[in-house]
Amino acid sequence: MKLSGLKIVLGISIVAFLSSCLGFADEPIVSSQRAEQAELTAFLNKLTESGKDIDTTSFGIYYISMEEGEGEFPKAGDSLEVGYVGYFIDGTLFDASDKLEENGTLEFVLGNPPNIPGWDKGMELINRNAKVQLIIPSKYAYGSTGLGAIPPYKTLVFVVKMINLRPSK
Repeated sequence: MKLSGLKIVLGISIVAFLSSCLGFADEPIVSSQRAEQAELTAFLNKLTESGKDIDTTSFGIYYISMEEGEGEFPKAGDSLEVGYVGYFIDGTLFDASDKLEENGTLEFVLGNPPNIPGWDKGMELINRNAKVQLIIPSKYAYGSTGLGAIPPYKTLVFVVKMINLRPSK
């Protein structure tokens, strides 16, 4: 009896070892808040060294104005039409408006339903025809849990062009 139990434990251990070596184990790579902060700091320093003028909102979103716009800035309840690409600091693309819609833009009402806090706050910086790069730390995005293709503790970078803004009535 003791030998039979030992064989089972040994067999399970061998299978677990082999599956982890072959990449079958489903262990997510978990980053940390400290690693994210180091990556973000290096990214911001690199942008600054290349001559980019980085601003920061009181909320904690970093942004770079790429093209000036005109008119009013959006408020909650306004209808927005934007074109955007979203990527990680390492340049990996995770989303783009041309993946969502045939015309390549995304239409939505600001704050209804609310998006990630960093996106909603970032939209308030962009008036019609403006183009902005938003740098959103994970605490204003998907945090320690991530979502879908976005791992935990990932800073998100969006380049957003405001195509149209229709104020709410």
